[in-house]
Amino acid sequence: MKIKLLLLSMFFIFASMKSDKPAYRIFDKRGELTNYKTLIDAAAQADIVFFGEQHNNPICHWLELQIEKDLYKIKKNNLILGAEMFETDNSLILKEYLSKQIRKRNFEEEAKLWPNYKTDYKPLINFARDNDIKFVATNIPRRYAAVVHKKGFEGLNSLSPEAKKLIAPLPIKYDPDLNCYKQMLQMMGNMGSGVKVNSNLPKAQAIKDATMAYFILKNWKKGKTFLHFNGSYHSDNFQGIVWYLKQKNPDLKILTITSVEQDNIDKIGKESIDKADFIICIPDDMTKTY
Repeated sequence: MKIKLLLLSMFFIFASMKSDKPAYRIFDKRGELTNYKTLIDAAAQADIVFFGEQHNNPICHWLELQIEKDLYKIKKNNLILGAEMFETDNSLILKEYLSKQIRKRNFEEEAKLWPNYKTDYKPLINFARDNDIKFVATNIPRRYAAVVHKKGFEGLNSLSPEAKKLIAPLPIKYDPDLNCYKQMLQMMGNMGSGVKVNSNLPKAQAIKDATMAYFILKNWKKGKTFLHFNGSYHSDNFQGIVWYLKQKNPDLKILTITSVEQDNIDKIGKESIDKADFIICIPDDMTKTY
C-alpha cells in the first residue's frame, strides 16, 4: 500500500512539473539536467568563471545578478568581477563610481555605457558598489578594435605608449584555425557574392578576447574567484578568452557558463553539448530587453 501511495505521489509531482512553465533549465557539459546549487558550488571552486550571455535576454541578466550575489556570500572579498561591457579607457571613471567618489549622474553621463546598461548591467555594478567588490573594465576600446578590423594587428604598432596600456601586450598571438575565428570567415563567405570577406574580422574579435584575458589575469590573484560577464561567443567551446588565458596560465581552474535559446528546454540540443561546463537553456520566445 505504501509503495502504491509513493508511486501515486511521484506521478502527481511529475505531472505538475509538466504543467509548469520554467523560465530556464540548467544542463552540464554532457547534456545532463543539473541545478543552480551545483553550478554555484562548482563556480566557487574555480579561479575564473565566465558567464556567456545572450545580450538581450532577461533571464541571463537576472541569473548573472543571482550568481554575483551568491558567489559573494561564499567568497566575500575573494570575489572579483569584470565585464566585456566596460572598456579599459573607462577604468578610472568606473573605479571612481564604485568607490563612491563620484555621483551616479556623472558616471552615467560620462562613461561609455551600452544602451541596455540601466536594465541589464546597472544592477551588477550597483551590487558591487554597495558591497565594495572590485569590478574590472576588461574590453579593448572599440576604436582600437576598429583599427585591427581595418589594418590587422599591425595597425596597433603605431599607437602611443599610453594607448598600448589599454590593450593586451603586442605582438598578439593568433590562431586562425580556432573554430571561433574560422567560423566568422565562413559565415561571411556564406552571405553571398555581394559581401566582401574581410580577413581582419576574426582578428578584431581576437584582440577583444586577448585584451579581456590580459586584464582578467592582471587583476586575478590566487585564492580569488574572478566572475566575468561576456557574450557567449567569447567563451563558448572553451575558446576565445579561455584560449588566451590558457596560453598564459594553463593551470588555471576555469569554469564556463553559456546560454542558449530553444523551442523546448526539457532536453538540450546536440549542438549545445560540450559548449560549456554549464548550459543555461531558455525558451526562445522569452521576452527581450531590447
